[in-house]
Amino acid sequence: MKKKIIAIMLCMAMVLSMTACGGSDSDSGESSNSTETESDVDYIKDKGTLIVGITEFAPMDYKDDSGEWIGFDADMAKLVAEELGVEAEFVEIDWDNKIMELDSQNIDVVWNGMTLTDEVTSSMECTKAYCNNAQVVVVPADKKDADLTELTFAVEAGSAGEAVAEENGYNVNSVASQADALMEVASGTSDAAIIDLLMAGAMIGEGTSYPDLIHTEELTTEEYGVGCRKGSDLAEYINDLFAKTYEDGRMLEIAEEYGVQEAVVEQ
Repeated sequence: MKKKIIAIMLCMAMVLSMTACGGSDSDSGESSNSTETESDVDYIKDKGTLIVGITEFAPMDYKDDSGEWIGFDADMAKLVAEELGVEAEFVEIDWDNKIMELDSQNIDVVWNGMTLTDEVTSSMECTKAYCNNAQVVVVPADKKDADLTELTFAVEAGSAGEAVAEENGYNVNSVASQADALMEVASGTSDAAIIDLLMAGAMIGEGTSYPDLIHTEELTTEEYGVGCRKGSDLAEYINDLFAKTYEDGRMLEIAEEYGVQEAVVEQ
């Protein structure tokens, strides 16, 4: 009889133990869900930095003579950081890995004249468009009438320029940045490049480092947006600040400084 009682008590203890474990799993699940829904805005404020993923891309993000990152995007990112009460930190990334860099929290935003493609908008929480743009063909002036299908195009890996080149069946030479694509054409290692219209306006032609390069065809029209982590509340925070700075004139003032005022989208 005593053995039966002991056996029953042991069974009851095992049931209670399993129930407790089940409760622990539930609690753990709730904790995990809570982590997933944490505010990115609060996270950035707590750590004291807004880490901005960029590539060198005038007139959006580039270094001045003292080595400081400037440009329309850089200055707007600094303005957002100031509103958040944190420092803006700029990190050069491999553009082809921008989504991975964002998801792994190596950066907080992708803010570098990023085209709002289907891939980008499905993988990131994006702001509304803030600039219009196009992908354009850049060639040496003596090749302005060349058959595009016979040229080799330098394009930034993972960029809208690479995508449109592949869509058109062009011969592609993928490089690390749009700046590298221009250097390829200038040195003659590629026949042409496909880059953003805003970059072409700032980087090629008379009075620039590439006076013998011109842009010819516009292959696409597109819009720029800022990319945040999927589900992040930071995108809406930036949208609100875009609207505020457009209305009070600060956004257009910064745009005029870098010559992109005609491309700015009304907020």
